[in-house]
Amino acid sequence: MGTDTDRKKGDRLMRSAELRRQTGETDIYCWMDLDDPDGTCSVATGVGFFDHMLQLLAFHSGFGLIVKADGDLDVDDHHTIEDIGIVLGQLFREVLQDRRGIARYGSFQLPMDETLANVTLDISGRPYLVYNCSLSRDSIGTFSCEMLEEFLRAFAFNAGITLHVNVCYGTNDHHKIEAVFKALGRALKAAVKIEGNAVPSSKGVLE
Repeated sequence: MGTDTDRKKGDRLMRSAELRRQTGETDIYCWMDLDDPDGTCSVATGVGFFDHMLQLLAFHSGFGLIVKADGDLDVDDHHTIEDIGIVLGQLFREVLQDRRGIARYGSFQLPMDETLANVTLDISGRPYLVYNCSLSRDSIGTFSCEMLEEFLRAFAFNAGITLHVNVCYGTNDHHKIEAVFKALGRALKAAVKIEGNAVPSSKGVLE
């Protein structure tokens, strides 16, 4: 892993990192920049719908994101999607370091046609996932719908985020999942915004 969170490029704070994780099931490379002015986004996981969701996450968060994954998709999509959640969470935690100066909290309620989703989070250092989203389809393309919760859990627990995901209503599973990823991006964007130079906790530390 390499980070350049303490350096500046011109007047821009550099909050970026990269990580490669290899196991017997997956080989994953990710790069993340929380303040990328170029809108860099390149995603290739082998799961088309998931690629689209990560692209939406990058767009709505304003993060630069590169994800390259080679997983055992001949088995199913579980290992690939979960392991990407792990890597993205680890990157996010590494980039923020002690979370100095960030807003810490983020919340966004997002409508998509008949669906309404709310994502609320706290970059607290205490991982937790509350997930309320009823899906009726087994899969969308080659993306197993049950993997939405698994991805969110892997990301939240490795990032050190308290994450509440609630889909209030809706009938179309594509819309529900897409609304969650867009709302997550918007909530993360708000939470990582720099507001000062102090650790945003009365304890002086977030862990």
